[in-house]
Amino acid sequence: MTDNPPRKPTDAAEPIAAQLLDALTPLPVAAPQREAMRQGLLTKVADSLASHTGLLTVRTRHGVWRDLKSGVRYKTLWDGPRGGSVLIDFAAGASLMPHRHNWLEEGIVLRGELTMDDLRLGPFDYHVSPAGSRHGAIHSETGALAFLRGTSLGDTPGVIREILGGLLPGADRSQSCYLNSAADWRELAPGIEQWVLYRDGELEASYYRFAPGSRISGHAHPIDEECILLSGDLYLGDILLLPGDYQMAPAGSRHGNAESESGALLYVRGAPCERQNIG
Repeated sequence: MTDNPPRKPTDAAEPIAAQLLDALTPLPVAAPQREAMRQGLLTKVADSLASHTGLLTVRTRHGVWRDLKSGVRYKTLWDGPRGGSVLIDFAAGASLMPHRHNWLEEGIVLRGELTMDDLRLGPFDYHVSPAGSRHGAIHSETGALAFLRGTSLGDTPGVIREILGGLLPGADRSQSCYLNSAADWRELAPGIEQWVLYRDGELEASYYRFAPGSRISGHAHPIDEECILLSGDLYLGDILLLPGDYQMAPAGSRHGNAESESGALLYVRGAPCERQNIG
């Protein structure tokens, strides 16, 4: 017996492959053919750039973090007409005081747990609060990262109004959707499902679930559309999104085909599917 592991077939083939590669000679390419290939590549690059004009993509590793208070910081992704979109990070034991919402506010826990009074939210749980509603204190025992849409963070007068409004009593009219619940998923295309989280007629907030290898055709945006990838990988046209990456597509723009190699979970806020001819 021997303690050495058996050699894999690929290990034995490596020296042979190296010799074959060393013996290869590049085929000559005629100047006209080489120029045609070059022009074809440049045209494809130009078409790709044109198709993505106006799209704002913020990678999870990019952007500037700002301290909100001790143990809480935020990063602005986009300042929209109905509040901003941000990532907010809670250190273990950190909390935010009660506040009243200037805008309809949506929140998704990306990592860790957040509690609001008796409510506990974990990874990818969704929470929506209508304008004028009041939140109790938000706390994280072990630390958390969340995505907020419709927040006043970054707008000092707006933040002050929310804090002062939180001092007044009022009912919490928020709603929560839990990812591990019996959600109402509907199939849009083979391997692609949608779960509508919130809808008010003009806009729709949804989760989209992509099976590995699934693909759906592109669509136009009659209104601004925001999305953030929660898990997996997703190509939107030629742009690859990875977990935590955010994108805003302005009204009038268009997304190319959406496809995933390993599967994906995506949050999207924009026009209802019927207005975009999706599915």
